[in-house]
Amino acid sequence: MSRISTLAVAFSSALALLSGVATTASAAPVGATATAPTVPATAGAPVAPVEWTPCNPDPSKPDPRIYDCAVYPVPLDYADPSGEQIGIAMMRRRAGDPAKRIGSLFLNPGGPGGSGYLWATTARFEPRVQEHFDVIGFDPRGVARSNPLRCFTTNEEADGVFGRMTGVPVTRAEVDGTLAATRDYTDACGRNAGPLIRHMSTINVVRDLDRMRQAVGDERLTFAGFSYGTLIGSTYANMYPDKVRAIIIDGNVDPNLRLHNGLEYDRQRATGGFELALAEFLKRCAAAGTPRCAFAEGDTRAKFDAIRDHLRTAPVTLPSGAEVTLSSFTSQVANALYAQSRLAPLAAALEALHQVIGEQQGLAPGARGTAAGAADRLAKVVPAALREAPADSPYTSDDSYYGVNCQDKPYPSNPRAFALVARAWEHGAPTFGRYQAFDAPACATWPSPARSAERYAGPWNRRTANKVMVIGNTFDPATQYRFSQRMQRQLGNSVLVTVDMIEHCAVGRSKALNALVTSYLVDGTAPKPGQVLKPDLDPFPTPAP
Repeated sequence: MSRISTLAVAFSSALALLSGVATTASAAPVGATATAPTVPATAGAPVAPVEWTPCNPDPSKPDPRIYDCAVYPVPLDYADPSGEQIGIAMMRRRAGDPAKRIGSLFLNPGGPGGSGYLWATTARFEPRVQEHFDVIGFDPRGVARSNPLRCFTTNEEADGVFGRMTGVPVTRAEVDGTLAATRDYTDACGRNAGPLIRHMSTINVVRDLDRMRQAVGDERLTFAGFSYGTLIGSTYANMYPDKVRAIIIDGNVDPNLRLHNGLEYDRQRATGGFELALAEFLKRCAAAGTPRCAFAEGDTRAKFDAIRDHLRTAPVTLPSGAEVTLSSFTSQVANALYAQSRLAPLAAALEALHQVIGEQQGLAPGARGTAAGAADRLAKVVPAALREAPADSPYTSDDSYYGVNCQDKPYPSNPRAFALVARAWEHGAPTFGRYQAFDAPACATWPSPARSAERYAGPWNRRTANKVMVIGNTFDPATQYRFSQRMQRQLGNSVLVTVDMIEHCAVGRSKALNALVTSYLVDGTAPKPGQVLKPDLDPFPTPAP
């Protein structure tokens, strides 16, 4: 998933933590069973309240005067709660009706490494939710404004390493070059990231979240987590089951598999997530026909496979001069499957690329003008800022994606293992197997890997004070539907709501779902099990006359 590059906000809060020892939950060991000893709930030690300051989320527009910001201190290392502190950047949208205020709704957009700070401004929820809750977005530790985890000091250093990586390496030279650059990347992380790199696992994010809950004065947590945020929500539910008021987890991971076998988790993402979503996209495109779906003419599966296989042998130069490579093609197709609104444009891009390839092979007239330009969506985009920045320009991205994943998900310590599984995975996942296999080689040589990190790896069946609402899409590319089914079965007190669509996460895409979400958050009414809902929009609408 994409990571958001932002400037860090320096931690300057003068808040002093009150006396007392913070809760330090012990992670269950790898292989823990559902009946293993569980993590104790909050010890009850008081924490300092958040000191909010009015702020404007978009200074280019008039201040709506409903937002506040803060940087809240939490322990870098919960084994030493009175030691070094780091700052968690928070933004609050105050409840629209203070007289009806229930509490705070914390949000996490996923990632890992997704910036949730501006999610306080999200319109995904119905107005009644905003009336009753302070909506709080935050950047988790190591992310964006919250003491960003950085492996480089300048953009030039980063470009020198990342520029040698191939997203979907096929040839021996591409594989060897990517693995060598990845080793240089993790070496840089070891040199530059500092002590935070040892404390990025989800267990620490959850401890931070529980301190923030207390700091805003809520007796129990109300939380909505998306994608990776579902691991935050499910971990909280099992570390602090008696502190759950309402937890929504949308686009779910399989927590047990993720925390015990990183490679198998990634293989299943490729086969049961991206490949399944792609197949459904091609099927629904064919059913919609032209002109609703531009790629519908002929055998959509055969056409798509022909494009992919052609790109395995050579890139395609488009009439615009842009270049489509196997890596750019695979990543852009994956990205488009994340949202229904991108499916029709993806179909147009595929058809344009199909026609360009046909013309270059002398098999068919090529696309022209606007039609040909649609294929640019699939082209490689070079981040010019990295090449044109002045010498020694500061590195302003963060490396929290691997900081979290490599501490949570156990992987082999031999980087060559990823090249071996890439070949094997292609048989069951011809488009995304190799792409997914090369997502995590950095974890083989990460300075603080899962095998030596403090993690929460289960059990997952603690019975929470209130029911957890689990949401899954039937054709979610990034977190396949079976993951949501497994999440619901693993949790001790939960209900699954299904939405039938190709998209990653569902809240905000279905009025019927949002009504259930509002009733659950505001009224405390859990949805009835077994519901299968439809999205509001058709991904291939009939063109206007």
